[in-house]
Amino acid sequence: MPALQPQPQITTLEQYEALPDDVRAEVFDGQIYYMSSPSEIHQTISTELTTILNTYIKSKKGSCKVFHAPFDVKLNDAPLTIVQPDLMIVCDKSKLDGKRCNGAPDFIIEIVSPSNPSDDYIRKAYYYKNAGVHEYWIVDPRRKTVTVNYFEGNIISVQYPFDSIIKVNIYDDLLINFSEIANLLNI
Repeated sequence: MPALQPQPQITTLEQYEALPDDVRAEVFDGQIYYMSSPSEIHQTISTELTTILNTYIKSKKGSCKVFHAPFDVKLNDAPLTIVQPDLMIVCDKSKLDGKRCNGAPDFIIEIVSPSNPSDDYIRKAYYYKNAGVHEYWIVDPRRKTVTVNYFEGNIISVQYPFDSIIKVNIYDDLLINFSEIANLLNI
């Protein structure tokens, strides 16, 4: 008879919400995963992309909203799955309850951390696709690439170098020039 394995404790929404404010964590299928603080490069990329997205939406008098981490997205209640994407656009305001986004944002960007790249490329891609995210970008400063996953219809995944101009597919006319961001980082 095989030895009994200890079962990991399932995290509830109440336990997650009771974490101290300075603790960064996500929950996948009830299992909590702690996150490290972002680097300077990470923060620079995040700030630039947030500015570009927010400026575009304001210029079009759009109804969508841009959020950046830390802002919770509850993808599932049971088992609990809560993520904190680096950046996101939410167009369905009924998903916002003042504390978090309940359900899939329309667009998500994750900036790869050198300590856990598989988290963004594998785990989060899986959860975002299954939750109904329309478009998911993975910005990888170490590889100097942007992987665009478009989950509408036929799944498309295209990898671009940092010197590319990349179309945000959820909009008709939004292009992001990554060479401008790369120049700020001297990479």
